[in-house]
Amino acid sequence: MDSQFWHKECEEKIYTMWRSKKEFSPQYDKLKETFSMVMPPPNVTGILHMGHALNNSLQDVIVRYHRMKGMAVLWLPGTDHAGIATQNVVERQLNNEGLGRHDIGREKFLERTWLVKENHHNIIKSQLEKMGCSCDWEHERFTMDEGASRAVREAFVTLYEKGLIYKGKYLVNYCYKCGTALSDDEVEYDSIQGKLYHVRYPYADGLGYITVATTRPETMFGDVAVAVHPEDKRYKNIVGTILCIPLTDRKIPIIADSFVDREFGTGMVKITPAHDTNDWECGIRNNLEMVNILNPDGTLNGNCPQKYRGILASDARDIIVKDLEEGGFITEINDHVHDVGHCYRCHTVIEPYLSDQWFVKMKGLAKKALGALKRNDIVFYPRRWENTYCHWLETIRDWCISRQLWWGHRIPVWYCKDCGKVIVSREDPSCCPKCHKTNLLQDNDVLDTWFSSWLWPFSTLGWPDKTADLDNFFPTSTLVSAYDIIFFWISRMIMSSKEFLGKVPFRDIVITGLVRDIKGRKMAKSLGNGIDPNEIIDQYGADAMKFTLCYVTTLGQDLLIEKNLFNLGSRFTNKIWNAARFLLLNLEGRNIRTIDESEYSIMDRWIYGRFNYACQKISYSIENYKFSDAAQCIYSFFWNDFCDWYIESSKQKLLHGTKEEKDKAISILMDMLEASMRLMHPFLSFITEEIYQKLPNHMGDVIVAQYPIFDKTRCYDDAHILVTSLQDVVRTVRVVRNNLQIAPDKKLKVVFRPSEVFLASDLIESEKGFISSLIGASIFIVDKESTQPINGAFPVNGLGYECFVFVREAINVDSEIERLKADTVKAKKALSLVEAKLANQSFIMNARQAAIEKEQAKRKEFLEEIRKNNIHIELLSSF
Repeated sequence: MDSQFWHKECEEKIYTMWRSKKEFSPQYDKLKETFSMVMPPPNVTGILHMGHALNNSLQDVIVRYHRMKGMAVLWLPGTDHAGIATQNVVERQLNNEGLGRHDIGREKFLERTWLVKENHHNIIKSQLEKMGCSCDWEHERFTMDEGASRAVREAFVTLYEKGLIYKGKYLVNYCYKCGTALSDDEVEYDSIQGKLYHVRYPYADGLGYITVATTRPETMFGDVAVAVHPEDKRYKNIVGTILCIPLTDRKIPIIADSFVDREFGTGMVKITPAHDTNDWECGIRNNLEMVNILNPDGTLNGNCPQKYRGILASDARDIIVKDLEEGGFITEINDHVHDVGHCYRCHTVIEPYLSDQWFVKMKGLAKKALGALKRNDIVFYPRRWENTYCHWLETIRDWCISRQLWWGHRIPVWYCKDCGKVIVSREDPSCCPKCHKTNLLQDNDVLDTWFSSWLWPFSTLGWPDKTADLDNFFPTSTLVSAYDIIFFWISRMIMSSKEFLGKVPFRDIVITGLVRDIKGRKMAKSLGNGIDPNEIIDQYGADAMKFTLCYVTTLGQDLLIEKNLFNLGSRFTNKIWNAARFLLLNLEGRNIRTIDESEYSIMDRWIYGRFNYACQKISYSIENYKFSDAAQCIYSFFWNDFCDWYIESSKQKLLHGTKEEKDKAISILMDMLEASMRLMHPFLSFITEEIYQKLPNHMGDVIVAQYPIFDKTRCYDDAHILVTSLQDVVRTVRVVRNNLQIAPDKKLKVVFRPSEVFLASDLIESEKGFISSLIGASIFIVDKESTQPINGAFPVNGLGYECFVFVREAINVDSEIERLKADTVKAKKALSLVEAKLANQSFIMNARQAAIEKEQAKRKEFLEEIRKNNIHIELLSSF
């Protein structure tokens, strides 16, 4: 073996081997249990970020584990066409060329979009391969491939035939920059500093005015009423009075409606049903006119005075406010912080917009999805996210599924231009079924991207056809996804699956947190705080990245990371490599044989017992999605138990034992190393495969080897008790060395005296050389019945024993005491300066918080130094 693990060279070689042997594909057998997962499809225009790395790392652990458990495993990868995001990419390209999409037409625009899709798809696929994702590329899907498109059309037509899809004029969230409607879930709300404008609306008879407060004065041209609360005594006598809209000749009434907040502003609210959600409901209740003042491009339309037409609503605000002020209509303007909706893709301010859209009726679908949770057909990990799921389903509104885009699944609806017939069809019609003429026009809109994504767990397996994949792998077993798309995707998949197949699409729903920077900020290009998974893999390796992410993640909680964090995984892979290399270097001339249990020493029985319990805990943790618990158990077992204790204890036999002892030692070590590679493989896939192939006792490839299982007959608790006592002895002496600051190269003399009840005396005797190497001391064991006093040594009591550490032979006690006293004096002087600074009110009032915290940290450091020094002086003075 090389002196270190060259991950860049090994990872590509090993991944190619796995794929060439089709070891990612499900080896289906009717006798085998199946396990299946669908990969949440990343947007095809993006590149994978650290959130994807976390999500796919956890999925890879799960599928590798179940594959090694002997199941037929399918992990199905794919990408999402991401309607708005992808169209934005292409439109930006056209803008750079001085063109718009209408300049080149729909067909040419779609050709360019497919090229963008292919380019980004290849990047995403290469990233997943570099991460080591063991998904079955033979099953890869895309939300606009032929099979998915058939499924989308089948779903649309079926829902339409059931009366669950309809078209109607409705108030939708509209992004004029993207040029499309958005669902409620695609709107992100941010608090912004705005203004609250108090505007006078004159009475039509010219005798006075009322005042309303609004944050959007430009929408007043769409006002159809002013509302007051019916119980507001201030305005009870003016309900029904007619007002004039400022800057126009339109007249509107004062009405009463209980949705008005009497405490906000003046308690009078202008009603603009075509541009405000609450006003829309009020307009429906009061049978008010709907006046739309916007064009699709966000400019003011012909329902506004001529002066303002063609101006973006956001730009028109300042002009209108100025004209209102000059006309005497503004009474005051106040600063006002309020939540404003933004497009989740381009972050443009959303305008509520009245338009014709296609909708899905959701309440019936939501009821089925809620029932699935109540019947325990689905389980969230952690369970608290069930509350989020229920809240959204219980308050659900109809889903606007039409988008004014060109990229996406075009709505399968045609209109006969001769007789007006509306045709909804699974196949493209050639003529009108009513008048039989061919003058047909397809609906221009496409479906919301999520309409194809909500079919993902079964459309990818061949639905609406009855396929072998659908029979074998649906419902899928587990879904791993972040909490931010419980609304967008998870609940919708459950609704569609229940509706079209009568089953839930998966049972276990594993919710991850979001990956943020070390300050808790969302990673973004604008902040420059993003971490590229490729960069981490290049520097540390794919195993180091995956293991670190698993080690530190807590389900459902956001993960704060920085690049240096991945040193954890890197150090561990180095430890694994060095341990394996050391053992393989000791193979020369050795006879590897099967060791019978009757030949085990206490240390042998202990390591097999520790391994056995590690198998139990890791399997339980993976099956219950406690990835951190599993990773930490792997780390603790391999680094601490196997390397630091068992390999170290075996070195005496490997170096100085007889041929038989060496053969036995290396045989057990190889057996344990081989089993450890299988145990760790789901978390550290490349390095375990590379080492596994070099072992004299390996069988095939570790990726498809049997995962170690817990065996209740191999716990060896008696050996664990004895070795724990040995470890306690070692730690006791190490604490003395540390407390007295004795350098590692200084050899000590230690006398060990067990009590009558101490059970590990024979083990201490047999492992005396091993213990000596660990504590850097010569150890002498006296009879447990001896009562002779031991003088000139530092005594330490343990559980059932005494240790006497002779430190004067290792250090000059008097000189050490003087040094510690001098250091204490210096620390006290420094402490007094810091405390004086912290007591200075001028410093506290004027210094930055970071500077204050720095001084507080210094104080803590000096106090700790003084405390430790005093302890050491007291110890050294005692003998």
